[in-house]
Amino acid sequence: MLRMTRPHTWTNWARTYSFTPNDVLAPASTTEVVDIIDMARQANVRVKAVGSGHSFTPIAQTDGILVNPRELRGVISVDREHMQVRVKAGTPLHELNVILASHGLAMENLGDIDRQTISGAISTGTHGTGARFKGLAQSVIALQIVTADSVVHECSLDSNSSLFNAARIGLGAMGVITEYTLQCVPAFLLHAIEEPGSLSDTMASLDELVDSHDHVEFYWFPHTDRVLLKRNTRLPSHELAHPLSTFRAWLDDDFLSNTVFEGVNRVGSWQPSWFPAINQLTSRVLSAREYSTQSHAVFASPRRVKFREMEYALPRAAAITALTELNAMIERQKLTISFPVEVRFAAADDLWLSTAQGRDTCYIAIHQYHRIPYQPYFREFEAIAQSMQGRPHWGKLHSRNRSNLEPVYPYLTDAVQVRDRVDPQRMFGNQYLEQVFGDGVTDN
Repeated sequence: MLRMTRPHTWTNWARTYSFTPNDVLAPASTTEVVDIIDMARQANVRVKAVGSGHSFTPIAQTDGILVNPRELRGVISVDREHMQVRVKAGTPLHELNVILASHGLAMENLGDIDRQTISGAISTGTHGTGARFKGLAQSVIALQIVTADSVVHECSLDSNSSLFNAARIGLGAMGVITEYTLQCVPAFLLHAIEEPGSLSDTMASLDELVDSHDHVEFYWFPHTDRVLLKRNTRLPSHELAHPLSTFRAWLDDDFLSNTVFEGVNRVGSWQPSWFPAINQLTSRVLSAREYSTQSHAVFASPRRVKFREMEYALPRAAAITALTELNAMIERQKLTISFPVEVRFAAADDLWLSTAQGRDTCYIAIHQYHRIPYQPYFREFEAIAQSMQGRPHWGKLHSRNRSNLEPVYPYLTDAVQVRDRVDPQRMFGNQYLEQVFGDGVTDN
């Protein structure tokens, strides 16, 4: 029986948008998703499945039926021999990681937060870092999706391949995904080394750093030459773990990175001109740490300070030029930036709408505290990224549209043609999808 909640104004995590759907329904099965779509078609209303609300874009916005995933969660089956799991699409990543670990398995790579649902993370192109590793969607070997005609499709590269290719990173435009089959790997530990350094030294040895470690990322503090460099090396699960003490983990990841950081940003929002000095101080009090523990506990960190984010995927070879131009732009425009710039890397993949499609990639993510205007900063960075063939993260703020996305997404037209076939009336559409896919129907 469908679980219905009282319609209310829904706001995403970052508070960048809100909306009031006509109905909120929480299906617990694929059959109940079919019932919802039948209902929507008969009433001529739209349907959108929402995840945990961690997208900054209004990707889940609807004035029709909002599908809440809270009941559509859990692992359906585990095939230990082939290291594959069948999972319901509304399962949060942090729950999935614990279940996988109990079976001696893990996701090959993860992003830096784990609060998203598996469907929300995969459908928007969530990725981690590592020059030899790809985004989360690469682990999808099959999926189940309900399209606008209420048909349940089982999709893989061997069955319904065009729908599979379009839906893996499909922004929710192809239908409601209800189940995934994921290819996992044996559980492993990560040996983490985190230490402060200089941006100039990091850029001087960037290729060597990225190629000689499994997972590399760094955080550059604008108005300084300082970075926090993170290098993670994969270890077999039978190795002896050396986790941080409970106190050190709380001090670094909870108190300093969240409580203190929130306070610093709140004070700085009253007087933004203080941020260059604050960044100088913050970047110099960082201490090094080294530890090893389960992979998912290293990949993800708690994030409670509200911010706005824009992230662009650039050809890896453009990384140094892009950072140099970003630094120059911040000083030229006399911007005051409180949040570090996050830099990560990924291997090329073959997914139609992946930000790493066809090329080794450097991801540069910029942030601004939610109480401070972000538009000038993001607008200037977007111009730099677009000039370098940048691709915006689908779940993070950007102003791109279909006309200027097609040159950097060679399979965008293919994805739109699949959408035209499975959702010609745009049951799953909204304003954001009109922006990035266009609102017309293509010729097939």
